[in-house]
Amino acid sequence: MKNVIRNLTVLSVFCGALALSAQAPATQPAQSSTPTPATDTAPAPTAEEIAAKYLEAVGGKDAISKVKSMSMEMSMQVMGSEAPSTAVVLDGVGYKMQTDFNGTQIVQCYTDKGGWTVNPMAGAADPAPMDDDQYKAGKEQIYVGGPLYDYAAHGDKIELVGKDADTYKLKLTSKDKVESVIVIDATTYLIKSVTGKAKMQGQDVETTTTLSEYRKTDAGYLIPYRVGIDFGGQFSLSVTVKKVELNKTIDPAVFEMPKPAAPATAPAVAPGAGR
Repeated sequence: MKNVIRNLTVLSVFCGALALSAQAPATQPAQSSTPTPATDTAPAPTAEEIAAKYLEAVGGKDAISKVKSMSMEMSMQVMGSEAPSTAVVLDGVGYKMQTDFNGTQIVQCYTDKGGWTVNPMAGAADPAPMDDDQYKAGKEQIYVGGPLYDYAAHGDKIELVGKDADTYKLKLTSKDKVESVIVIDATTYLIKSVTGKAKMQGQDVETTTTLSEYRKTDAGYLIPYRVGIDFGGQFSLSVTVKKVELNKTIDPAVFEMPKPAAPATAPAVAPGAGR
């Protein structure tokens, strides 16, 4: 179980996109208004065209651009145990997620300058800087629009690496050379899954994040309410969105790494005491 908790901090960057939801009641998953299924005879659209269709399917760049901050409540199910979680995002500034597991609070935080974590289950009860690989893999969670929104402006690149009758596969390479493969439904143009790499006990493990139950929010933006994450077949977890509020005021100070608690000191003993 410690390995599970130690690696909760390697949640895919696409979990950050979950925060773009509103506290609306459950609705039927929306479909793209102009589906264009892939066929073996029709020429495949370019990677850029697929990304544009994805953005259109989830509500359009205008709807996404209106979301400047978000706060989210969700629940993780890990090996039969439930772990309530909260997350806040301030676009371009920071992303902070807190998870309560059996009374122990685990924190991961990304900013535009660096990241930090608190994970008592891994022997790190005090806030500590995030290692470079972990930061690079998750730092784009500070942007509310997800991986295909303004990707070029962030220094990322995309390419079409596969297609069949049902899906397109895009490879996204960040400016830090972090790669992931995004599988997009060829009819709805919604993301079905994302595959990437994560570190577990110093080893690279392939992780697959599946997205489902897309619903439209009050902001007109479509997001998945259920996420499943598989860590190379070693273990898996699922995430369910419970409540999200958009454009609340978030103090940037919440993303600053707290100072470690000062060690307790023994009370001074007066000379001659106890004689």
